[in-house]
Amino acid sequence: MRVDVYTIFPGIFRSPLEESLLGKAVREGIMDIRVHDIREYATGKHRQVDDAPFGGGPGMVMKPEPIFEAVTRTLGYGMDELEKLRGEVRVVLMTPRGERLDQGKARELAAHAHLALICGRYEGVDERVREHLCTDAISVGDYVLSGGEFAALVIIETVSRLVPGVVGNEESLSDESFSRGLLEYPQYTRPAEYHGWKVPEVVLSGDHGEIEAWRRRAALEWTRKMRPELTGLAGGEEDGF
Repeated sequence: MRVDVYTIFPGIFRSPLEESLLGKAVREGIMDIRVHDIREYATGKHRQVDDAPFGGGPGMVMKPEPIFEAVTRTLGYGMDELEKLRGEVRVVLMTPRGERLDQGKARELAAHAHLALICGRYEGVDERVREHLCTDAISVGDYVLSGGEFAALVIIETVSRLVPGVVGNEESLSDESFSRGLLEYPQYTRPAEYHGWKVPEVVLSGDHGEIEAWRRRAALEWTRKMRPELTGLAGGEEDGF
């Protein structure tokens, strides 16, 4: 999978793209991640990428020209080929105004061979970028970051784990939180007792049927406690579980 990232702070991506499973996937060529500095595509002596908003208001807004130039030139499309670009590349604007990222959206993005992630800054990005260049606008949560760089890293990490070959044991993905609509069940390892705290006897029993049933109940109980909206519960009744 290829991922192109557009930012005015490319240094933020240096270390995360070199470490852990993601770094290994990059080194092995499973993930091809290219980080582009939007300022290199701005014009003028100061390579300005932002300007005051029309209509007044605080802060600055990222200008459309450097972003369009950066994306089209690095991906090899002309300004008269935007529809073709959008048909071949999933172009994502990172913005708190976007659709909230979840595991289903991650799977949808992972099905594409080429993603382009645009990192907003300041008070936001000129709306023409979203309207005419982007296929998606995504938020990673109901909070505000200083910019889209860390949000883009969240998408890269989330999506890359779903790309074949990135995670060594791909069966482990099926039991993770959100993979089957619930949060993951509790996990335990050695020692079986620590400071008097014992692991549940059922996980030591060797009875895989009982262990699976316990894990299902524990996952449902924890999901109901931490994220009740995921269980579809209404009035104390279980819906679909």
